[in-house]
Amino acid sequence: MKSSWHVATAAEAIAAAQFARLGFNISVQYGANQPEYDLMVERDERALKVSVKGSQDKGWGLSQSQLAKLGHADYHGAADAWQARHKRGTVLCLVQFANVEIDELPRIYLASPGEVANRLRTARRGLGDTILWEDHRHGPRSAAAGAVERLPDNWRLTRERADEVLLNFGLAPQ
Repeated sequence: MKSSWHVATAAEAIAAAQFARLGFNISVQYGANQPEYDLMVERDERALKVSVKGSQDKGWGLSQSQLAKLGHADYHGAADAWQARHKRGTVLCLVQFANVEIDELPRIYLASPGEVANRLRTARRGLGDTILWEDHRHGPRSAAAGAVERLPDNWRLTRERADEVLLNFGLAPQ
């Protein structure tokens, strides 16, 4: 893909299509700088605010801005601050285009901010990271040399995972 805009636009469109295929009603926010989420998906009177993150390099940079605000390398604090920015009912839809041909669907994952923040905190053998890696082995010069970061298989977007996330993190009617 050409740019981060292309990746973000494609990721949001594919995520919306996949949620529709799973029987969700979809509302899409359009325009620059959307607050917290990109899609609102609803089924069975429960709703999720979905923040879609696209990537073409096997990683999603999530908490770098929080690390910069802290002014020092506190990866756990950055993950905590990143998690605190997300309101109840918000989940992450992670769309990965790396090594995906144009006639294939990208790999898609669904997770709560708490699940993601836990992965960020435990990355690099507990040192923490600002990047959520899909599948990454740290090089020999890394503080976590040889450690492997891999997203849990149960985060893959399936009907079962969507149902689980909707039940556990979705907003119920008031």
